[in-house]
Amino acid sequence: MRVLRYCGFLVVFMLLSSISIPAQAQCAMCSANAENSVKNGNTQGRGLNDGILYLLAAPYIAVAAIGFLWYKKYRKRNIRMNIKDEKLKPNGRPDGHV
Repeated sequence: MRVLRYCGFLVVFMLLSSISIPAQAQCAMCSANAENSVKNGNTQGRGLNDGILYLLAAPYIAVAAIGFLWYKKYRKRNIRMNIKDEKLKPNGRPDGHV
């Protein structure tokens, strides 16, 4: 039953990932403004594209910084573990203790 559910999920995922719907990312006014400014030699269209890339990169940089800080904080060096040579029962207590 579990394998059937996994295969069904995989088939649905493959079908949904193979379907593509064309979409316009900018509104009509922004798109027209960017096209006209580039045609006229202005740099506003380039600034718009740079702003989009800046907004795209900001979340990735923030996640990378948080991940790096988390890694540096929780990484430990030279860990010493004092493990006793006692056999443990299934309830976790050493032999001879009740």
